[in-house]
Amino acid sequence: MPFRPLPPILAKKAKEELNEDPARNEEDVRILREWIQKQPHIKARLDDQFLLTFVRASKHSLERAKKKIDLFYTIRTAIPEVFKNRVPDDPRIIELVRLGVFFFLPKPLYEGGPRVCLIRPGVSNPEKHRIYDCVRPGTIVHDLGLVNDDDLVVSGVVEIIDLSNVTMGHFLQFDAMFMKKMALLGGEGSTLRHKGTHFINVPPTFETVYNIFKTFMNEKQKSRLYVHGKNFESLYEHIPQKMLPKEYGGENGSFSQMIADMEKQFTDNKAYFVEENIYGTNEALRPADSKFNPEALFGVDGTFRKLEVD
Repeated sequence: MPFRPLPPILAKKAKEELNEDPARNEEDVRILREWIQKQPHIKARLDDQFLLTFVRASKHSLERAKKKIDLFYTIRTAIPEVFKNRVPDDPRIIELVRLGVFFFLPKPLYEGGPRVCLIRPGVSNPEKHRIYDCVRPGTIVHDLGLVNDDDLVVSGVVEIIDLSNVTMGHFLQFDAMFMKKMALLGGEGSTLRHKGTHFINVPPTFETVYNIFKTFMNEKQKSRLYVHGKNFESLYEHIPQKMLPKEYGGENGSFSQMIADMEKQFTDNKAYFVEENIYGTNEALRPADSKFNPEALFGVDGTFRKLEVD
């Protein structure tokens, strides 16, 4: 299957920042696929465009790509609360989509730039919605982006986390293990280039949770965190107002349209996520010398150990 060609501005960025040579893509993906097929513990998607995402995320280092896809599936297997039985038409997921808990905005930050992601945990009801359920719609959109969104894969993502209406009831669900898993999922377990995470409308109780959360991050992750409070002017220094949704005074989509588009995406790709349930790692078959396993990631007693896999 031929690879989807990149538009010129992304092709230039992929060459300069990801060491991409289009003439090598087919061979790189073939080598990665053959390596995966020899691993007794990994069952992974093997289609070309999906595997190219890992090659790009590793800046075309095949050894790093091997580690990344192993870690990608290891972490997902270790977080069944999020990744097991992700059916896009699950009423709980659709309800959260309609509340607007997670959006990828229609336009990237600038031409050839990173995708803008808006996360709004405060629209959920902590008495009804588990925090892991709130994460699930975002992972579905993320996974579709890995194979369909070249801006996302090549240029990365900038996240805005709006903590409006977040209460102590929400924060009480942010236990240490949840924060450990989310830090790992968004760091070493991610194939994306995370360009920044911006917190806005933060409540007084945020600082304590934020300081705990940072202890689970590596230095690169921590260097890309920004807390703006209610000062949107400082946010606009990084993300111009016009690149926000209409509901935030911008020009980059509206909630109603993004929700409708997301629901259609979910409906159109239900079979993809039904199939997703067969992929992951089987720890009983993992080679003894492998460093990536749930005990190495979280510790036998649940103690988190950060890995430095760029």
